Amino acid sequence: MEVRQYRHISRRQVFGLAGSAAVLDAAEDPRSALAEYPIYKARGTHRELGGQHGEQASRQIKAHIEMLGGKPRRSEEQLRQRVSRFQPIFERYCPHLLEEMRGLAEGAGVTLEQAMLCNIRGELGSAPAAGCTSYAIGPNGTARRKVIAGQNADLGSSMISLAYVLHLQPKNKPEVLIWTFGGMLGYHGMNSAGVAHFSNALSGGPRSRFGLPEYLYERLMLECSSTEQVIDILRKLPLASNENFMICDGQGNIADVEATTAGPEILRDEGTGYLAHTNHFLSERYATADNLKLSLGDSAGRQKRMDALIKSRYGSIEVEDLKRFLSDHDGHPTSICRHSSDMQTVASMISEPARRCMHVALGNPCRQRYVTYSM
Repeated sequence: MEVRQYRHISRRQVFGLAGSAAVLDAAEDPRSALAEYPIYKARGTHRELGGQHGEQASRQIKAHIEMLGGKPRRSEEQLRQRVSRFQPIFERYCPHLLEEMRGLAEGAGVTLEQAMLCNIRGELGSAPAAGCTSYAIGPNGTARRKVIAGQNADLGSSMISLAYVLHLQPKNKPEVLIWTFGGMLGYHGMNSAGVAHFSNALSGGPRSRFGLPEYLYERLMLECSSTEQVIDILRKLPLASNENFMICDGQGNIADVEATTAGPEILRDEGTGYLAHTNHFLSERYATADNLKLSLGDSAGRQKRMDALIKSRYGSIEVEDLKRFLSDHDGHPTSICRHSSDMQTVASMISEPARRCMHVALGNPCRQRYVTYSM
């Protein structure tokens, strides 16, 4: 797919960034007529990956920086001070990704601090509320006898204008295909070794701490070749906050990891052949009444509904079935296909790691077609 160029909208200076593209609403977004996310491709060293990524996604990167600089409004110096605290932890645990951020800054025409800012948004208190539904179906549950995994990503609709699909071909590492926001090096996606991961926000559980932000270890997870390697990374890294991960690999293994700052809790399918997760803890250690009260009120209903939909077709599930499941309106508007005023489904994803492709719908899948992105 070719790289499309979009019109630039100039706004105020933020964090030393002049004439950045503002966050577009649905009416202004030139992609709304196309109804698909653009794909940006890069290959080479990590510096080269970042440079090519930054050049192609400069509009979304600058808009993302503007958003992060304004919620709540912080001075340029306050932002620099907060961002600079993370550089030593990047240098220790993912120096190659810090190098990629340097390339990103060069390609997008921003500073290194601004490129870093895009990758620590959750630790600045700037990440939007999320209400996502993820799933993984093992080989015995699908018509092709291959794993299918993915999710609906539910966020504020303004995030649509910041998003795109990123296809990276790093030297001596698996290729990756990621749905992400401006300048973020990791998010939901898969690699050419068959590993895929999708995530859900969690409320309650162990407290947040200073540590490695989510988007960096999500990218590190896509350098793995098995679910056990992914789990090992989540055991070893100092995570900044709690997050749930639905994971699979090329050997047909599936697992769900409630990754917390106190260590991961691993959920297996226990013979069912599939897993579904939303925004509340399911592990015995953290599935408490207090944590459930802190979670989205619709989370349990969405998890049970996704579980029931998968059961209804288990053994013969195809991609078309997943499209229907992810468009489900049971519990509307806070359904699997979410239409509530505070957040909606901004992307619906179905990955087929064995076929090295991911199907993505821009916005609510009940209204939009899925576009296939391949490695």
